[in-house]
Order: sequence, then C-alpha cells, then structure tokens
Amino acid sequence: MIGDVDARCSRAGCHEGARWRVKWRNPRIHDADRRKVWLACDAHVDYLREFLTARDFPVEVDTFEGAR
Repeated sequence: MIGDVDARCSRAGCHEGARWRVKWRNPRIHDADRRKVWLACDAHVDYLREFLTARDFPVEVDTFEGAR
C-alpha cells in the first residue's frame, strides 16, 4: 500500500500488486501533454499494452516506483 492507495493491477478482476505503469492517451480527446495511467502486474502488462496499441493510442510502459 502506498499512502492511502492500494497499488493493484488495473486489469478487471485482478488483485495482484502493480509492478508496471502503463501511460497512455486517446489522441482524439486528450491533448498531447495529458497522460492517463494504468497500473499492471507482470501477468497483465502485455495485455493492457496490446489493448491500447490496438486502438492506436500512444503508450509508454515503465516500472512502477511503488512496486513491492
């Protein structure tokens, strides 16, 4: 837990701790400087990345600093 936030994977139904940060934006509605962030466990980082890139959203993945 980080502060009052439990750092869990953003994949629906997953309760694993986050180890990756998936930063993305929808260029049709977000300015270039705006990024949304999903957290991911090892098992779901590729799934979340592929989900977003399939929609042509710019995506960056890096390690999550709060990883346990």
